[in-house]
Amino acid sequence: MAEEVVLDLEELRQLQNIAKRPRVLHLISSEICNLEKLRESASVSSAKPEVEPAVPVPVSSSVKPVSPSVNYVTLGTFSWDQDSEKVKVYISLEGVDEDKVEAEFKPMSLDVKIHGVQGKNYRCAIPKLHKEIVPEKCKVLVKPKRIVVTMFKSSRGNWMDIHYKEDKIKPSLEKEKDPMAGIMDMMKNMYEGGDEEMKKTIAKAWTDARSGKAGDSLKGL
Repeated sequence: MAEEVVLDLEELRQLQNIAKRPRVLHLISSEICNLEKLRESASVSSAKPEVEPAVPVPVSSSVKPVSPSVNYVTLGTFSWDQDSEKVKVYISLEGVDEDKVEAEFKPMSLDVKIHGVQGKNYRCAIPKLHKEIVPEKCKVLVKPKRIVVTMFKSSRGNWMDIHYKEDKIKPSLEKEKDPMAGIMDMMKNMYEGGDEEMKKTIAKAWTDARSGKAGDSLKGL
């Protein structure tokens, strides 16, 4: 369509040059103006708008770096002592940096981690202590050749061991309170399973045992 308009304009201009009458010149000039407007609108519509290239939006990566797992050498050998208020654990290890020692105290456990000692990491842990401690009072002291861990007892007293163990003292004390309990049980069993003569003998021995004459009465059994 644009080419046709251009050709029409050229022909109209040629006619404008040879026309002489005013009315004809006016008509030709008017048509030329219309065609020029048409050509301009056609050129605008046919022009392609510049499209800016799409810029890719960078996608941020939120993947966190995975920290390598830390390997520890277990320190299973240590010494300890106590008084009525506290327990001290002595860990023999040289070249320890105090800033690289982590200690976690809980009411019934201890966990000490030592990092960067000649390229190695060490760990000393007691999963279950003999009795409860006071975590907020506990502390760690680093010395040139050893580490001293001080734990304060929740209640005053003497620990039989630093590791948890059931208290077996109470049952033995109960037996000591009644030393004749075992003998009396044996006599009861013999009485229930014996004949009349045995029952008489045991009954007499039973009576004598309660009155303090157990030694003489038991000789006949």
